[in-house]
Amino acid sequence: MSVTTPDKARDCVLDVDERPAPPTFLLLSLQHLFAMFGATVLVPLLTGLNPAVALVSSGLGTLVFILATGGKTPAYLGSSFAFIGPIIAASAVGGAPGALIGAAAAGLVYLVVAAAIRAFGVGWLLRLLPPIVVGPVIVVIGLGLSSVAVKMATNTAAGGPYSLGHFGVALFTLGAIFVFSLVLKGFFTVVPILLGVISGYLLAALVGYVDFTPLRDAPIFAVPDFTFFFSGLPDGVSAGSMILLIAPVALVTMAEHIGDMIVLSRVVGRTFLKDPGLHRTLLGDGLATSLAAVIGGPPNTTYGENIGVMAITRIFSVWVIAGAACLAILLGFVGVLSAFLSTIPMAVMGGVSIALFGVIASSGIRTLIEGKVDFGDKRNLLIASVILVLGIGGATLQFGSGEAGGGFMVSSMALAAVVGVLLNAVLPGRSERHASDELMSSHG
Repeated sequence: MSVTTPDKARDCVLDVDERPAPPTFLLLSLQHLFAMFGATVLVPLLTGLNPAVALVSSGLGTLVFILATGGKTPAYLGSSFAFIGPIIAASAVGGAPGALIGAAAAGLVYLVVAAAIRAFGVGWLLRLLPPIVVGPVIVVIGLGLSSVAVKMATNTAAGGPYSLGHFGVALFTLGAIFVFSLVLKGFFTVVPILLGVISGYLLAALVGYVDFTPLRDAPIFAVPDFTFFFSGLPDGVSAGSMILLIAPVALVTMAEHIGDMIVLSRVVGRTFLKDPGLHRTLLGDGLATSLAAVIGGPPNTTYGENIGVMAITRIFSVWVIAGAACLAILLGFVGVLSAFLSTIPMAVMGGVSIALFGVIASSGIRTLIEGKVDFGDKRNLLIASVILVLGIGGATLQFGSGEAGGGFMVSSMALAAVVGVLLNAVLPGRSERHASDELMSSHG
């Protein structure tokens, strides 16, 4: 099925290159800031990175993306959930610098792929990452983190005793997200995660689970605690091992990037995969991810939340997106905000994580359905089965003294992705239908 997109959406309020009037500029950018805020700060809260740095790196990454695409693609970039598990695993061995080295390398993978697409076209990438590989790996990303979400919700993540009260706060937070997403209308459906966190926080404060101590001496403005990956790894930990833990996940996030560009093209009424081209959007995403890692932020990715805002408002202005990026950078220097974020109880984040990690896994199933993967075919059944067991089961490849921090180790998620790619390449009976017809047609 080929999808034809018009040069300009018929009901467009502001097109990509149009600048809003000054009175409304700030409000329109604030709307995008609200849409990205909850997810962008959640990733560093779950991985131990600094939320203020994540806001700054998100804004800078978005501006870099806009420059790399020549101001032709209105996409906002925020923290990527796909890297949560690998960052936690890398941080346990190499600390924050180790995780950031791996994240920076993931960005470089984007750059290599972007160069290859420019030179050889996109067909090879679509054959490398068909739905039968991408779908199960996305399921692994979500379900592989499910135990982390439950431990956070029950107060056992840090080795504490099981707490029914904390679990109740987590379930209340989860319920609030359902209400804001499915029951209420308008603004509430755009930022359900942020509103869910606020609701859970208020309940936690009422029952005495919030420690307000960090807010007492917090400055109004403060420079974020930037962590530079070249600040040094622990003894015995190699940069190569950190890269192998995290960088292969870029194979999956690139597939998600392609999906976002297809959806954005539909919403805006332009074929971004053709102009400025997939190689340019991947270049921007990769540069943003590496830049984020250099200053201590989590890897970036294009945000579906902000695409949703554009679909609702019909305002596609890249100027509005750039304005939201500038606001995010400024917000990262608000010391009171950083202190406030540190007071959010783990139970609240656990309730949010139950919803988000489940959504990630479900989106993997959706990828399989939309890709029309036939599980009556034993080949597809075997590939998906191996990916799921290796990824969720926690299988790793260790070379050398991996347990002591030396040598090399490939994380379970990265191993699952690589094995899936290899199985799809070598097993006989591969389908010739490698990707959506609309993606192929958009590249001519």
